[in-house]
Amino acid sequence: METIGFIGLGIMGAPMAGHLLDAGYHVIASDHRSKPPADLIAKGLKTVTGHDAVAKVADIIITMVPDTPQVADVLFGENGVASGLSKGKLVIDMSSISPIATKEFAKKINDLGCGYLDAPVSGGEVGAKAASLTIMVGGEDEAFERARPIFEKMGKNITLVGPNGVGQTTKVANQIVVALTIEAVGEALVFASKAGADPAKVRQALMGGLAASRILEVHGERMIKRTFAPGFRIELHQKDLNLALEGAKALGVSLPNTSTTQQLFNSCAANGGGKEDHSALVRALERMAAHEVSGEATQAEGKAA
Repeated sequence: METIGFIGLGIMGAPMAGHLLDAGYHVIASDHRSKPPADLIAKGLKTVTGHDAVAKVADIIITMVPDTPQVADVLFGENGVASGLSKGKLVIDMSSISPIATKEFAKKINDLGCGYLDAPVSGGEVGAKAASLTIMVGGEDEAFERARPIFEKMGKNITLVGPNGVGQTTKVANQIVVALTIEAVGEALVFASKAGADPAKVRQALMGGLAASRILEVHGERMIKRTFAPGFRIELHQKDLNLALEGAKALGVSLPNTSTTQQLFNSCAANGGGKEDHSALVRALERMAAHEVSGEATQAEGKAA
């Protein structure tokens, strides 16, 4: 088994690294900014100081951090991964970042004689903990086959979709679908509630029809139970939709519903909800509904006067 360096032990990264440890892999992390989770240490996680030190001792280095600037810093910043690489190693970025930047990162790593895969994931915290993530991979066949056994310890639906950058493009497309479906579920449940129906029973009924989806199942329940502790934060989904909208502008493509949904996420963030789960998008719809009802009441009072 190859030694794996894992950088980014957050909500998603920690359980992903845990599955690799459970499978018997030697996993190395950096402790120069914060101590890794105690449960991973108990499973055998080893630590070194500095991302370059991780790259020196690991055969395969996985990054799982929030955004494009963080990946750039981890790879190419001071004491970054690139400075610790030697020929033949493989870098796998499982973050969700810019497809354009990904191509640039891949070229720099390839120029050092190393492989590079962009392998963003979908499935959220639930999927990370259950090792059921969907993994969308961009890169060369040889690198993908080398990484496949590792991916299989973290996910179920694993697809090489094209060369470097296409994995990230696929993730952006995924995030468009997820965002718009969350918005649709939120609209449906707000509509049902305002019409006097029990949204929990409406959701139950819809789960048996064509409207059934994983998002209706999981995020619909979150909306009804008001459980908005983050599996995937609104601020991160804002980042992903920004990538979609920036890409669409560059391509001359119109994404009208993506733009509208981003405005709803922006409303949530402006009201202090940026760190809540993206299912909390329903709060923005509820505020709009309350404002509309209030406006109608004010108009009625004005007419009565």
